Amino acid sequence: MAGGWSRDGAVNEQIEASVADELARLKARPAPVGESLAECAECGEEIPEKRRRALPGVKLCLDCQQERDGRFQARPGINRRGSKDSQLK
Repeated sequence: MAGGWSRDGAVNEQIEASVADELARLKARPAPVGESLAECAECGEEIPEKRRRALPGVKLCLDCQQERDGRFQARPGINRRGSKDSQLK
């Protein structure tokens, strides 16, 4: 499938590059380290033993972690295609 000025397969390459960038960003996040807390750092509820063993260094209970993960964080996007005007210059 050709798309304007792009060569065949360019759209798939852009999608794959975006997915690879996102995976690299997620892998670069620091993992919790140290000893797990027995109580949640935010709400004070007890953190279950299974969660503490599964995630060494965990500081939040499951409810607080889900709430934190659910918050929207806007990140700047990357325009890989650029505008047609920029390609004509």
